[in-house]
Parts: sequence; C-alpha cells; structure tokens
Amino acid sequence: MSESFYSFNRPGAAPSEGVRRAFWMWSMQAGLKGAYDCVAQFSETDFTEDLRRIDVPTLVAHGDEDQIVPIGASAQRTAQFVKDATLKVYPGAPHGLVDDFEKAFNDDLLNFLRG
Repeated sequence: MSESFYSFNRPGAAPSEGVRRAFWMWSMQAGLKGAYDCVAQFSETDFTEDLRRIDVPTLVAHGDEDQIVPIGASAQRTAQFVKDATLKVYPGAPHGLVDDFEKAFNDDLLNFLRG
C-alpha cells in the first residue's frame, strides 16, 4: 500500500525504506477496524453540506498524482464548496506529501497562515 500512497510504484521513483517503515508503523497503530471504518466514511459519505458550512479561510492541498484519492473527486470539489478556500495543487505529488513536496507544503502552509 505504501507504494501507491507515496507513488513509489511510478517509473523513476526512489522509494525510501524509512518512509515505508513509518507507513507500516502508522498503519499498525490505526488497526484494521479503524482503517476500514475510515475508508468507508470518506468514500461513502457525502460531506458537501458540511463543507458549505465552513466559514473560515481554508487551505486545500492536494497532489495531482494522488492514486489513493483522485484530485477531481476531492480537492477540486472541496475548493468549490468551501466559501473562502485556496486550492494548492502539487504537480507530481502523491497522496503522501514527502521529500520536496513536504517542504513545498510546509512553506505554503506557513504563507497561508501568515495571510
């Protein structure tokens, strides 16, 4: 699962054994039932009305190479429903923003918070 989460399965990817092991550790801490229930909620529940009620500036960040949650079904729609949303797309970024994407995200988050 970490292969698609971090796009380690893409041509030219340089998988990190440390990231893979951390992913495994986090997965084991979540537990099977919790992970299953989480996937069921985010894949089967319509949160549109909840998103429309958000009334604070919101940063929506997403990689356009996300193999877990497609950007068109999530971030792009979220940015449409949240009144004061800023959509930040990371070209080539997987679901798990690591390495260069992590730095870019952290920089963007700090700039967003500084307003």
